Amino acid sequence: MRLATWNVNSLRTRIDRVEAFLDRHDIDVLALQETKAREEQLPLMGLQARGYEVAAHGLNQWNGVALISRVGLDDVTVGFPEQPGFGEALEVEARALAATCGGVRVWSLYVPNGRKPDDPHYVYKLDWLARLRAAADSWLDVPTALVGDWNICPTDDDVFDVAQFKNSTHVTPAERAAFQAFLDGGWSEVTRSFAPGYTYWDYYRQRFERDRGLKIDFVLGSAPFAERVTGAFIDREERDPTVYAGAPSDHAPVVVDLAD
Repeated sequence: MRLATWNVNSLRTRIDRVEAFLDRHDIDVLALQETKAREEQLPLMGLQARGYEVAAHGLNQWNGVALISRVGLDDVTVGFPEQPGFGEALEVEARALAATCGGVRVWSLYVPNGRKPDDPHYVYKLDWLARLRAAADSWLDVPTALVGDWNICPTDDDVFDVAQFKNSTHVTPAERAAFQAFLDGGWSEVTRSFAPGYTYWDYYRQRFERDRGLKIDFVLGSAPFAERVTGAFIDREERDPTVYAGAPSDHAPVVVDLAD
């Protein structure tokens, strides 16, 4: 099985690129984040014509997650137990979606950004991660992958200039501790040893061209999942504005190969 995760930064805008990416790399399962649309607004005919099933969860033009699979899409679950909400209404945002694909339980996750360390969104981010970790404890015994945009740089090597981020989110001790809690709890990050390098470069001042990026997109696997991983890579060409037609997402897809 070949599994990929990608913060696509609007599926409607980049549906052609998604279809080409699936074809180019022969992807079996693709988890998307920041789809930025309700399911009925998504252009799915091209995916379905290729033999893919699609599950999507979106509430408005913000956030949104989806799973695209040609190896089954069973037991679709929107959100995780005790997932917190945000804002005055404490709305549970479209940030988590799961399905069983070819015998693997895949979670497409879009972790809150946090905005600033003194912002309520930062408190929300830490609470969101803590509740996800608590829910995930019961998923460790079966092949499970927690994939997506984690909005955390777990180590200094995951940011182009950690000094520049000293007063920012993504690198704070609390965020890194929240990520480490998954590893301490039995999850394995399965891409780093195969796929070094960044996964995100914003559009500011030619950050991609100067390779001033962040590594914030990860695949965490339970032991039954991790033991099947045979390789992984980051599709940097998909982020390169000179390679394919149309504007790229600010994230590159991350691809993982599994043995049968």
